[in-house]
Amino acid sequence: MINFTTFVVFCFCLYESFSYCKEYTFPNNFKFGVATAAYQVEGAWNTGGKGENIWDHMTHTNPSSILDRSNGDIACDSYHKIKEDVRLLKNLGVDFYRFSISWSRILPSGKTDHINPDGIRYYNELIDELLANDIKPFVTMHHYDLPQPLQEEEGGFLNLKLADYFEDYADVLYKNFGDRVRDWTTFNQPTLICFLGYSGEFIAPMITRKDGGYLCGHTLLIAHAKAYHLYNKRYRASQKGRIGIVQNIFWFEPRTNNIEDLQAAEAANEFNFGWFANPIFSKEGDYPQIMKENIEYASKQEALPKSRLPEFTQEEIELIKGSADFLGVNHYTTFYCSPVEDKSIEIGLFYIPDMNTNCIVDKTAEGSSSSWLKVKPTGFRKALNWIKQQYDNPEVIILENGISDAGNLLNDCLRVNYYNLYLTEMLKAIHEDGCNVSGYAAWSFMDNFEWRSGYTQKFGLYSVDFDDPARPRTPKMSAFVFKNIIRERKINWTYTPDGFRPCERSKIKEEL
Repeated sequence: MINFTTFVVFCFCLYESFSYCKEYTFPNNFKFGVATAAYQVEGAWNTGGKGENIWDHMTHTNPSSILDRSNGDIACDSYHKIKEDVRLLKNLGVDFYRFSISWSRILPSGKTDHINPDGIRYYNELIDELLANDIKPFVTMHHYDLPQPLQEEEGGFLNLKLADYFEDYADVLYKNFGDRVRDWTTFNQPTLICFLGYSGEFIAPMITRKDGGYLCGHTLLIAHAKAYHLYNKRYRASQKGRIGIVQNIFWFEPRTNNIEDLQAAEAANEFNFGWFANPIFSKEGDYPQIMKENIEYASKQEALPKSRLPEFTQEEIELIKGSADFLGVNHYTTFYCSPVEDKSIEIGLFYIPDMNTNCIVDKTAEGSSSSWLKVKPTGFRKALNWIKQQYDNPEVIILENGISDAGNLLNDCLRVNYYNLYLTEMLKAIHEDGCNVSGYAAWSFMDNFEWRSGYTQKFGLYSVDFDDPARPRTPKMSAFVFKNIIRERKINWTYTPDGFRPCERSKIKEEL
Protein backbone atom coordinates (compact mmCIF):
# COMPACT_ATOMS: atom_id res chain seq x y z
CA MET A 1 0.00 0.00 0.00
CA ILE A 2 1.15 3.55 -0.73
CA ASN A 3 -0.30 6.61 0.92
CA PHE A 4 -2.17 9.29 -0.98
CA THR A 5 0.69 11.84 -0.95
CA THR A 6 3.12 9.34 -2.45
CA PHE A 7 0.59 8.46 -5.13
CA VAL A 8 0.09 12.16 -6.02
CA VAL A 9 3.84 12.73 -6.29
CA PHE A 10 4.17 9.62 -8.46
CA CYS A 11 1.46 10.86 -10.82
CA PHE A 12 3.07 14.30 -10.92
CA CYS A 13 6.37 12.72 -11.91
CA LEU A 14 4.79 10.83 -14.76
CA TYR A 15 3.03 13.93 -16.01
CA GLU A 16 5.83 16.44 -15.67
CA SER A 17 9.20 14.80 -16.03
CA PHE A 18 11.02 11.90 -14.49
CA SER A 19 14.13 14.07 -14.35
CA TYR A 20 12.58 16.39 -11.78
CA CYS A 21 11.60 13.51 -9.52
CA LYS A 22 14.94 11.77 -9.24
CA GLU A 23 15.83 12.04 -5.57
CA TYR A 24 19.30 13.43 -5.94
CA THR A 25 20.87 14.26 -2.61
CA PHE A 26 23.55 16.79 -1.90
CA PRO A 27 27.02 15.27 -1.51
CA ASN A 28 28.16 14.66 2.06
CA ASN A 29 30.77 17.41 1.92
CA PHE A 30 28.47 19.94 0.25
CA LYS A 31 28.10 23.15 2.30
CA PHE A 32 25.11 25.47 2.62
CA GLY A 33 25.05 29.13 3.53
CA VAL A 34 23.31 32.45 3.12
CA ALA A 35 24.75 35.75 1.96
CA THR A 36 24.62 39.49 2.65
CA ALA A 37 26.75 42.56 1.91
CA ALA A 38 27.98 45.20 4.35
CA TYR A 39 26.29 48.31 2.93
CA GLN A 40 23.03 46.46 2.40
CA VAL A 41 22.58 45.24 5.99
CA GLU A 42 24.95 46.83 8.50
CA GLY A 43 23.67 50.38 8.87
CA ALA A 44 25.66 52.44 11.41
CA TRP A 45 26.98 54.39 8.45
CA ASN A 46 28.92 56.93 10.54
CA THR A 47 29.17 55.04 13.82
CA GLY A 48 32.36 54.08 15.62
CA GLY A 49 34.76 55.92 13.34
CA LYS A 50 33.55 54.43 10.04
CA GLY A 51 34.43 56.53 6.99
CA GLU A 52 32.20 57.51 4.10
CA ASN A 53 31.91 55.17 1.13
CA ILE A 54 30.66 55.81 -2.40
CA TRP A 55 27.13 54.62 -1.57
CA ASP A 56 26.93 56.83 1.51
CA HIS A 57 28.01 59.72 -0.67
CA MET A 58 25.66 59.02 -3.57
CA THR A 59 22.55 58.40 -1.49
CA HIS A 60 23.14 61.54 0.60
CA THR A 61 24.07 63.91 -2.21
CA ASN A 62 21.75 62.49 -4.85
CA PRO A 63 18.81 60.80 -3.09
CA SER A 64 16.74 60.80 -6.29
CA SER A 65 19.19 58.23 -7.70
CA ILE A 66 17.47 55.64 -5.46
CA LEU A 67 14.00 54.52 -6.51
CA ASP A 68 12.41 55.20 -3.12
CA ARG A 69 14.94 57.90 -2.11
CA SER A 70 16.18 55.65 0.70
CA ASN A 71 19.70 54.78 1.84
CA GLY A 72 21.70 52.29 3.89
CA ASP A 73 22.23 54.56 6.90
CA ILE A 74 20.39 52.09 9.15
CA ALA A 75 19.41 49.31 6.72
CA CYS A 76 18.87 46.11 8.73
CA ASP A 77 20.98 47.49 11.61
CA SER A 78 23.06 44.32 11.63
CA TYR A 79 25.88 46.33 13.20
CA HIS A 80 23.87 46.27 16.45
CA LYS A 81 22.33 42.81 16.03
CA ILE A 82 25.21 40.33 15.90
CA LYS A 83 23.83 37.86 18.43
CA GLU A 84 20.28 38.01 17.06
CA ASP A 85 21.41 37.44 13.48
CA VAL A 86 23.74 34.59 14.38
CA ARG A 87 20.91 32.97 16.35
CA LEU A 88 18.77 33.07 13.20
CA LEU A 89 21.64 31.63 11.15
CA LYS A 90 22.06 28.84 13.69
CA ASN A 91 18.35 28.07 13.47
CA LEU A 92 18.59 27.80 9.67
CA GLY A 93 21.30 25.19 10.07
CA VAL A 94 23.75 26.80 7.65
CA ASP A 95 27.38 25.72 7.45
CA PHE A 96 28.67 29.18 6.55
CA TYR A 97 27.68 32.83 6.46
CA ARG A 98 28.91 34.88 3.54
CA PHE A 99 29.23 38.55 4.46
CA SER A 100 31.40 41.40 3.27
CA ILE A 101 33.65 43.68 5.24
CA SER A 102 33.21 47.41 4.83
CA TRP A 103 36.56 48.79 3.66
CA SER A 104 35.52 52.18 5.10
CA ARG A 105 34.77 50.69 8.52
CA ILE A 106 38.28 49.25 8.70
CA LEU A 107 40.20 52.04 6.90
CA PRO A 108 38.14 55.27 6.96
CA SER A 109 40.38 56.97 4.37
CA GLY A 110 40.78 53.78 2.35
CA LYS A 111 44.47 53.79 3.25
CA THR A 112 46.42 52.35 6.17
CA ASP A 113 47.21 55.74 7.70
CA HIS A 114 44.51 54.94 10.27
CA ILE A 115 43.10 51.53 11.16
CA ASN A 116 39.75 52.00 12.89
CA PRO A 117 39.72 49.99 16.14
CA ASP A 118 35.92 49.83 16.26
CA GLY A 119 35.85 48.26 12.81
CA ILE A 120 38.29 45.59 13.96
CA ARG A 121 36.20 45.09 17.11
CA TYR A 122 32.93 44.73 15.20
CA TYR A 123 34.13 42.09 12.75
CA ASN A 124 36.00 40.22 15.49
CA GLU A 125 32.76 39.98 17.45
CA LEU A 126 30.83 38.78 14.40
CA ILE A 127 33.44 36.18 13.46
CA ASP A 128 33.78 34.91 17.02
CA GLU A 129 30.00 34.64 17.46
CA LEU A 130 29.71 32.68 14.22
CA LEU A 131 32.45 30.26 15.20
CA ALA A 132 30.95 29.81 18.66
CA ASN A 133 27.84 28.56 16.88
CA ASP A 134 29.72 26.27 14.46
CA ILE A 135 29.15 28.57 11.49
CA LYS A 136 32.12 29.38 9.28
CA PRO A 137 32.70 32.99 8.26
CA PHE A 138 32.98 33.36 4.47
CA VAL A 139 34.34 36.84 3.86
CA THR A 140 34.21 39.10 0.82
CA MET A 141 36.66 41.98 0.99
CA HIS A 142 34.87 44.34 -1.37
CA HIS A 143 31.18 44.37 -2.29
CA TYR A 144 30.59 47.63 -4.23
CA ASP A 145 31.36 50.02 -1.33
CA LEU A 146 34.67 51.73 -2.16
CA PRO A 147 35.80 54.36 0.39
CA GLN A 148 34.77 57.79 -0.90
CA PRO A 149 38.24 59.36 -0.35
CA LEU A 150 39.74 56.83 -2.77
CA GLN A 151 37.13 57.86 -5.33
CA GLU A 152 37.55 61.60 -4.82
CA GLU A 153 41.31 61.76 -4.39
CA GLU A 154 42.48 58.89 -6.58
CA GLY A 155 39.76 58.46 -9.21
CA GLY A 156 38.61 55.12 -7.85
CA PHE A 157 39.27 51.96 -9.84
CA LEU A 158 40.17 53.97 -12.93
CA ASN A 159 43.51 54.46 -11.20
CA LEU A 160 45.87 51.48 -11.13
CA LYS A 161 47.22 52.74 -7.78
CA LEU A 162 44.04 51.30 -6.25
CA ALA A 163 45.54 47.83 -6.72
CA ASP A 164 48.22 48.73 -4.17
CA TYR A 165 45.70 50.24 -1.76
CA PHE A 166 43.59 47.10 -2.02
CA GLU A 167 46.62 44.93 -1.30
CA ASP A 168 47.31 47.02 1.82
CA TYR A 169 43.68 46.65 2.89
CA ALA A 170 43.81 42.88 2.34
CA ASP A 171 46.93 42.74 4.49
CA VAL A 172 45.06 44.38 7.39
CA LEU A 173 42.24 41.84 7.02
CA TYR A 174 44.59 38.86 6.95
CA LYS A 175 46.47 40.11 10.01
CA ASN A 176 43.38 40.76 12.09
CA PHE A 177 40.97 38.03 11.02
CA GLY A 178 42.92 35.41 9.07
CA ASP A 179 43.57 33.26 12.11
CA ARG A 180 39.82 32.42 12.09
CA VAL A 181 38.67 33.10 8.53
CA ARG A 182 39.52 30.29 6.11
CA ASP A 183 37.45 31.37 3.10
CA TRP A 184 38.12 34.72 1.44
CA THR A 185 36.94 36.33 -1.77
CA THR A 186 38.43 39.57 -3.04
CA PHE A 187 35.75 41.24 -5.21
CA ASN A 188 32.06 40.61 -5.67
CA GLN A 189 30.86 40.77 -9.28
CA PRO A 190 33.70 42.78 -10.84
CA THR A 191 31.87 42.88 -14.18
CA LEU A 192 29.06 44.86 -12.57
CA ILE A 193 31.38 47.04 -10.46
CA CYS A 194 33.10 48.13 -13.66
CA PHE A 195 30.41 47.95 -16.34
CA LEU A 196 27.66 49.51 -14.23
CA GLY A 197 29.80 51.84 -12.12
CA TYR A 198 32.42 53.19 -14.51
CA SER A 199 30.86 52.85 -17.97
CA GLY A 200 27.28 53.69 -17.13
CA GLU A 201 25.25 55.56 -14.56
CA PHE A 202 23.77 52.48 -12.92
CA ILE A 203 25.57 52.05 -9.58
CA ALA A 204 27.97 54.17 -7.55
CA PRO A 205 30.16 55.96 -8.45
CA MET A 206 27.98 56.44 -11.58
CA ILE A 207 30.80 57.41 -13.93
CA THR A 208 30.22 57.29 -17.68
CA ARG A 209 33.41 56.70 -19.63
CA LYS A 210 33.58 54.52 -22.69
CA ASP A 211 36.87 53.07 -21.51
CA GLY A 212 35.98 53.32 -17.82
CA GLY A 213 34.77 49.75 -17.39
CA TYR A 214 37.89 48.31 -18.99
CA LEU A 215 40.26 50.49 -16.94
CA CYS A 216 38.39 49.48 -13.80
CA GLY A 217 38.53 45.80 -14.75
CA HIS A 218 42.26 45.99 -15.36
CA THR A 219 42.79 47.45 -11.90
CA LEU A 220 40.55 44.88 -10.20
CA LEU A 221 42.30 41.91 -11.79
CA ILE A 222 45.72 43.17 -10.73
CA ALA A 223 44.40 44.05 -7.26
CA HIS A 224 42.92 40.58 -6.87
CA ALA A 225 46.18 38.92 -7.93
CA LYS A 226 48.22 41.07 -5.55
CA ALA A 227 45.96 40.13 -2.63
CA TYR A 228 46.20 36.45 -3.59
CA HIS A 229 49.99 36.40 -3.82
CA LEU A 230 50.34 38.42 -0.62
CA TYR A 231 48.39 35.68 1.16
CA ASN A 232 50.62 33.00 -0.39
CA LYS A 233 53.76 34.81 0.67
CA ARG A 234 52.90 35.81 4.23
CA TYR A 235 49.87 33.96 5.54
CA ARG A 236 48.93 30.73 3.79
CA ALA A 237 51.39 28.51 5.62
CA SER A 238 50.13 29.55 9.06
CA GLN A 239 46.47 30.41 8.38
CA LYS A 240 45.75 27.64 5.83
CA GLY A 241 42.91 29.54 4.17
CA ARG A 242 41.74 29.95 0.59
CA ILE A 243 41.33 32.95 -1.72
CA GLY A 244 38.77 33.23 -4.50
CA ILE A 245 36.82 35.82 -6.45
CA VAL A 246 33.05 36.09 -6.98
CA GLN A 247 31.90 36.48 -10.57
CA ASN A 248 28.30 36.87 -11.73
CA ILE A 249 27.18 34.62 -14.56
CA PHE A 250 23.94 35.48 -16.22
CA TRP A 251 23.40 32.71 -18.73
CA PHE A 252 23.28 34.06 -22.29
CA GLU A 253 21.24 31.88 -24.60
CA PRO A 254 20.96 32.27 -28.41
CA ARG A 255 17.55 33.63 -29.40
CA THR A 256 17.43 31.06 -32.22
CA ASN A 257 19.68 28.23 -33.34
CA ASN A 258 21.13 30.14 -36.27
CA ILE A 259 24.87 30.71 -36.31
CA GLU A 260 24.60 34.46 -35.80
CA ASP A 261 22.62 34.09 -32.58
CA LEU A 262 24.90 31.30 -31.34
CA GLN A 263 27.92 33.55 -31.87
CA ALA A 264 26.13 36.47 -30.21
CA ALA A 265 25.37 34.44 -27.09
CA GLU A 266 28.94 33.18 -26.85
CA ALA A 267 30.24 36.73 -27.15
CA ALA A 268 27.94 37.80 -24.34
CA ASN A 269 29.16 34.97 -22.10
CA GLU A 270 32.78 35.93 -22.78
CA PHE A 271 32.21 39.65 -22.20
CA ASN A 272 30.21 39.03 -19.02
CA PHE A 273 31.94 36.08 -17.39
CA GLY A 274 35.12 35.48 -19.36
CA TRP A 275 36.22 39.09 -18.86
CA PHE A 276 37.38 38.21 -15.33
CA ALA A 277 37.36 34.41 -15.32
CA ASN A 278 39.60 33.94 -18.36
CA PRO A 279 42.62 35.86 -16.99
CA ILE A 280 42.46 33.87 -13.73
CA PHE A 281 41.14 30.40 -14.62
CA SER A 282 42.12 29.70 -18.24
CA LYS A 283 45.36 27.93 -19.10
CA GLU A 284 46.58 30.75 -21.33
CA GLY A 285 45.46 33.66 -19.13
CA ASP A 286 44.70 37.15 -20.46
CA TYR A 287 41.37 38.53 -21.66
CA PRO A 288 39.15 36.45 -23.94
CA GLN A 289 40.24 36.73 -27.56
CA ILE A 290 36.87 38.02 -28.72
CA MET A 291 37.10 40.90 -26.24
CA LYS A 292 40.53 41.88 -27.48
CA GLU A 293 39.49 41.68 -31.13
CA ASN A 294 36.15 43.46 -30.80
CA ILE A 295 37.42 46.31 -28.65
CA GLU A 296 40.51 46.84 -30.79
CA TYR A 297 38.36 46.97 -33.93
CA ALA A 298 35.90 49.40 -32.37
CA SER A 299 38.75 51.58 -31.09
CA LYS A 300 40.23 51.80 -34.60
CA GLN A 301 36.83 52.77 -35.98
CA GLU A 302 36.84 55.61 -33.45
CA ALA A 303 40.32 56.69 -34.65
CA LEU A 304 41.82 56.02 -31.24
CA PRO A 305 45.59 55.49 -31.08
CA LYS A 306 45.17 52.21 -29.19
CA SER A 307 42.50 49.85 -27.91
CA ARG A 308 40.26 51.00 -25.09
CA LEU A 309 41.00 47.64 -23.47
CA PRO A 310 44.33 47.95 -21.60
CA GLU A 311 46.97 45.40 -22.46
CA PHE A 312 48.56 43.19 -19.83
CA THR A 313 52.29 42.68 -19.81
CA GLN A 314 53.42 39.07 -19.87
CA GLU A 315 54.47 39.48 -16.25
CA GLU A 316 50.95 40.63 -15.34
CA ILE A 317 49.38 37.74 -17.25
CA GLU A 318 51.47 35.31 -15.20
CA LEU A 319 50.70 37.19 -11.97
CA ILE A 320 46.94 36.89 -12.53
CA LYS A 321 46.78 33.41 -14.08
CA GLY A 322 45.93 30.78 -11.47
CA SER A 323 45.42 33.37 -8.72
CA ALA A 324 42.40 31.70 -7.11
CA ASP A 325 41.77 28.56 -5.10
CA PHE A 326 38.10 28.40 -6.09
CA LEU A 327 35.57 30.27 -8.20
CA GLY A 328 32.67 32.01 -6.51
CA VAL A 329 29.62 32.25 -8.76
CA ASN A 330 26.48 34.38 -8.51
CA HIS A 331 23.61 33.36 -10.78
CA TYR A 332 20.07 34.67 -11.08
CA THR A 333 18.63 34.44 -14.56
CA THR A 334 18.99 33.92 -18.32
CA PHE A 335 19.04 36.38 -21.22
CA TYR A 336 18.40 35.66 -24.92
CA CYS A 337 20.83 37.11 -27.43
CA SER A 338 21.02 38.20 -31.06
CA PRO A 339 23.46 40.36 -33.00
CA VAL A 340 22.97 44.10 -32.58
CA GLU A 341 22.12 44.30 -36.28
CA ASP A 342 18.87 42.42 -35.59
CA LYS A 343 16.46 45.35 -35.52
CA SER A 344 13.44 43.15 -34.81
CA ILE A 345 14.03 43.15 -31.06
CA GLU A 346 14.37 45.97 -28.56
CA ILE A 347 17.67 46.91 -26.94
CA GLY A 348 17.82 44.82 -23.81
CA LEU A 349 18.78 45.40 -20.21
CA PHE A 350 22.19 43.83 -20.73
CA TYR A 351 23.93 45.53 -23.62
CA ILE A 352 27.64 46.26 -24.10
CA PRO A 353 28.27 47.95 -27.46
CA ASP A 354 31.67 46.36 -28.03
CA MET A 355 30.33 42.82 -27.84
CA ASN A 356 27.98 43.57 -30.78
CA THR A 357 25.28 41.61 -29.02
CA ASN A 358 21.85 42.51 -27.72
CA CYS A 359 20.39 40.40 -24.91
CA ILE A 360 16.84 40.54 -23.58
CA VAL A 361 14.79 38.76 -20.95
CA ASP A 362 12.16 36.20 -21.83
CA LYS A 363 8.97 38.20 -21.31
CA THR A 364 6.88 35.03 -21.31
CA ALA A 365 8.70 33.57 -18.30
CA GLU A 366 7.55 33.96 -14.72
CA GLY A 367 8.78 37.28 -13.40
CA SER A 368 9.85 38.92 -10.16
CA SER A 369 9.97 42.41 -8.69
CA SER A 370 13.17 42.99 -10.67
CA SER A 371 12.58 43.69 -14.36
CA TRP A 372 15.75 41.81 -15.31
CA LEU A 373 15.05 38.67 -13.26
CA LYS A 374 12.95 35.93 -14.85
CA VAL A 375 12.59 32.34 -13.63
CA LYS A 376 14.69 30.31 -16.10
CA PRO A 377 16.28 27.51 -14.06
CA THR A 378 17.69 25.48 -16.95
CA GLY A 379 20.11 28.33 -17.62
CA PHE A 380 21.74 27.62 -14.26
CA ARG A 381 22.74 24.11 -15.30
CA LYS A 382 23.94 25.35 -18.70
CA ALA A 383 26.05 28.05 -17.06
CA LEU A 384 27.70 25.53 -14.73
CA ASN A 385 28.48 23.27 -17.67
CA TRP A 386 29.94 26.19 -19.62
CA ILE A 387 32.28 26.94 -16.70
CA LYS A 388 33.25 23.27 -16.53
CA GLN A 389 34.10 23.15 -20.23
CA GLN A 390 35.83 26.52 -20.44
CA TYR A 391 38.02 26.28 -17.35
CA ASP A 392 38.68 22.56 -16.78
CA ASN A 393 36.01 22.08 -14.12
CA PRO A 394 37.29 24.31 -11.29
CA GLU A 395 35.79 24.12 -7.82
CA VAL A 396 32.71 26.34 -7.90
CA ILE A 397 30.87 27.73 -4.87
CA ILE A 398 27.52 29.37 -5.55
CA LEU A 399 27.62 32.51 -3.45
CA GLU A 400 24.40 34.21 -4.58
CA ASN A 401 21.18 32.83 -6.00
CA GLY A 402 17.68 34.08 -5.30
CA ILE A 403 14.67 36.06 -6.47
CA SER A 404 12.92 39.30 -5.54
CA ASP A 405 9.34 40.06 -4.67
CA ALA A 406 7.60 43.11 -3.21
CA GLY A 407 8.04 41.68 0.26
CA ASN A 408 4.38 41.77 1.21
CA LEU A 409 3.93 38.03 1.76
CA LEU A 410 5.45 35.69 4.30
CA ASN A 411 3.95 32.86 2.22
CA ASP A 412 6.57 33.59 -0.47
CA CYS A 413 5.78 30.82 -2.95
CA LEU A 414 7.64 32.54 -5.77
CA ARG A 415 10.87 32.19 -3.79
CA VAL A 416 10.11 28.65 -2.62
CA ASN A 417 9.51 27.49 -6.19
CA TYR A 418 12.58 29.37 -7.43
CA TYR A 419 14.88 27.65 -4.92
CA ASN A 420 13.39 24.23 -5.59
CA LEU A 421 13.77 24.68 -9.35
CA TYR A 422 17.27 26.17 -9.33
CA LEU A 423 18.66 23.77 -6.74
CA THR A 424 17.25 20.87 -8.76
CA GLU A 425 19.13 22.12 -11.84
CA MET A 426 22.28 22.47 -9.75
CA LEU A 427 21.90 18.91 -8.46
CA LYS A 428 21.57 17.65 -12.03
CA ALA A 429 24.72 19.57 -12.98
CA ILE A 430 26.55 17.86 -10.11
CA HIS A 431 25.22 14.31 -10.52
CA GLU A 432 24.57 14.03 -14.25
CA ASP A 433 27.21 16.38 -15.66
CA GLY A 434 30.02 16.11 -13.13
CA CYS A 435 30.22 19.83 -12.39
CA ASN A 436 32.48 20.52 -9.42
CA VAL A 437 30.10 22.52 -7.22
CA SER A 438 30.95 22.32 -3.51
CA GLY A 439 28.64 24.84 -1.85
CA TYR A 440 25.63 27.11 -2.17
CA ALA A 441 24.59 30.37 -0.51
CA ALA A 442 21.08 31.76 -0.89
CA TRP A 443 20.69 35.45 -1.60
CA SER A 444 19.74 36.73 0.74
CA PHE A 445 19.69 36.05 4.44
CA MET A 446 17.23 38.90 4.99
CA ASP A 447 15.50 41.71 3.11
CA ASN A 448 17.91 44.60 2.71
CA PHE A 449 18.83 47.76 0.83
CA GLU A 450 18.81 46.64 -2.80
CA TRP A 451 21.12 49.28 -4.31
CA ARG A 452 19.36 51.63 -6.77
CA SER A 453 16.02 49.91 -6.03
CA GLY A 454 16.23 50.83 -2.34
CA TYR A 455 13.77 48.80 -0.28
CA THR A 456 11.29 48.18 -3.11
CA GLN A 457 12.67 44.72 -3.94
CA LYS A 458 13.02 42.02 -1.31
CA PHE A 459 15.24 38.96 -1.70
CA GLY A 460 15.33 37.78 1.92
CA LEU A 461 14.54 34.49 3.60
CA TYR A 462 13.69 36.71 6.57
CA SER A 463 11.40 39.71 6.31
CA VAL A 464 12.66 42.92 7.94
CA ASP A 465 10.23 45.61 9.08
CA PHE A 466 12.00 48.78 8.00
CA ASP A 467 9.25 50.96 9.51
CA ASP A 468 10.08 49.69 12.99
CA PRO A 469 13.22 51.21 14.59
CA ALA A 470 13.98 47.79 16.10
CA ARG A 471 14.15 46.23 12.61
CA PRO A 472 12.50 42.94 13.67
CA ARG A 473 13.18 39.86 11.50
CA THR A 474 10.41 37.40 10.66
CA PRO A 475 11.04 34.08 8.87
CA LYS A 476 9.22 33.62 5.57
CA MET A 477 8.05 30.28 4.25
CA SER A 478 11.24 30.11 2.18
CA ALA A 479 13.35 30.17 5.36
CA PHE A 480 11.63 27.01 6.61
CA VAL A 481 11.89 25.36 3.19
CA PHE A 482 15.60 26.19 2.90
CA LYS A 483 16.15 24.89 6.43
CA ASN A 484 14.42 21.65 5.46
CA ILE A 485 16.59 21.30 2.34
CA ILE A 486 19.70 21.63 4.50
CA ARG A 487 18.34 19.14 7.04
CA GLU A 488 17.15 16.52 4.54
CA ARG A 489 19.97 17.26 2.04
CA LYS A 490 17.55 17.01 -0.87
CA ILE A 491 14.66 18.85 -2.50
CA ASN A 492 11.33 17.90 -0.97
CA TRP A 493 8.69 19.14 -3.40
CA THR A 494 5.80 18.30 -1.09
CA TYR A 495 7.15 19.97 2.06
CA THR A 496 4.94 22.71 3.50
CA PRO A 497 5.93 24.13 6.90
CA ASP A 498 3.30 24.43 9.60
CA GLY A 499 1.27 27.61 9.43
CA PHE A 500 1.77 28.19 5.70
CA ARG A 501 -0.40 27.46 2.68
CA PRO A 502 0.90 24.92 0.13
CA CYS A 503 2.39 26.52 -2.98
CA GLU A 504 1.12 25.91 -6.47
CA ARG A 505 3.80 24.45 -8.71
CA SER A 506 5.83 26.75 -10.89
CA LYS A 507 5.84 26.24 -14.65
CA ILE A 508 8.27 23.32 -14.46
CA LYS A 509 7.22 21.68 -17.69
CA GLU A 510 8.14 24.76 -19.74
CA GLU A 511 11.67 24.63 -18.38
CA LEU A 512 12.50 21.06 -19.45
